[in-house]
Amino acid sequence: MEFIKEQKKMLIGLGMCILLYAIMKIFMHTDINIIGPFYLVVIQKICIDAMLALGLNLITGITGQFSLGHAGFMAIGAYTVGLMHKVIPISLDTNIFIILFIILIATIAGGIFGVFIAIPTVRLRGDYLAIATLGFAEIIRITIQNVNQGFLGGSSGLLGWAKYTNFELVFFGLILCYLVCYNFIHSSFGRASISVREDEIAAETMGVALTKTKLIAFTIGTMMAGFAGALYAGNVGFIAPKDFGFLKSIEILMIVVIGGLGNINGTIIAAIVVNLVSTWLQDYAELRMIIYALVLILIMLFKSADSKFFRMARNSLGQFFQRVKP
Repeated sequence: MEFIKEQKKMLIGLGMCILLYAIMKIFMHTDINIIGPFYLVVIQKICIDAMLALGLNLITGITGQFSLGHAGFMAIGAYTVGLMHKVIPISLDTNIFIILFIILIATIAGGIFGVFIAIPTVRLRGDYLAIATLGFAEIIRITIQNVNQGFLGGSSGLLGWAKYTNFELVFFGLILCYLVCYNFIHSSFGRASISVREDEIAAETMGVALTKTKLIAFTIGTMMAGFAGALYAGNVGFIAPKDFGFLKSIEILMIVVIGGLGNINGTIIAAIVVNLVSTWLQDYAELRMIIYALVLILIMLFKSADSKFFRMARNSLGQFFQRVKP
């Protein structure tokens, strides 16, 4: 009975996503032009960041593995596209199935590197795992930066392929990532991952294979990062090592924390909020990062601070939504 309820909720959610897609396509129509080229770029970035955050939430929020190397796996996906472009040139006339094949290869590459880094590190916990994954991301970035320039472009980066990422790819790609996370959480592996997050010793006592569970979650999360990296490469048409530095990993982690560890709905909302705040502050170049940081601090205080003021503010907001709830 519970399974049927979950499937109904998922079907309703899919129906709402299709309706949202139809509304946004109408808004993008040239005669209406509510969503112009600038905001289309912002929407595509939101979707890519949300995919990255969903993958990291699967690792950090659901399984409790503190990873700081997600930008490295994103780089694997993006540079796989760059290397594939040397074999199968990507132009505006390239068949969509070839593009999907290249994206699939980039996704698998992210997962393979995820397995390589997970096997020696999943037995680590907390800060030790964070340092190991951060080290891996930096190794990837520095290797790309210093390898033969004709192969990976070095610090100058790679370019030359057509911008194949469009609204349909990022929108339905995000839905696919959401469905993967949703079904994972409600599967036996998902419940095992949550038990590992809560108490590893108790989970192992109850028969949960800790290494296998962590490895599966880590691999799926890194595959999503590779997928997002491939879409990012097709969105900008140019990639460089500086795009995948430590700050990118922190930005993704920030979205996960703001949305709530283990909360996949909150992750998407947080990706929207963080990107919109960053976009709206572009007109204030000198103060942008200061205001941006203050806004994020206020969001986190409102979300989880234990002082009387913030508790009252959260209660008031909750009561408001209860009144307006249909």
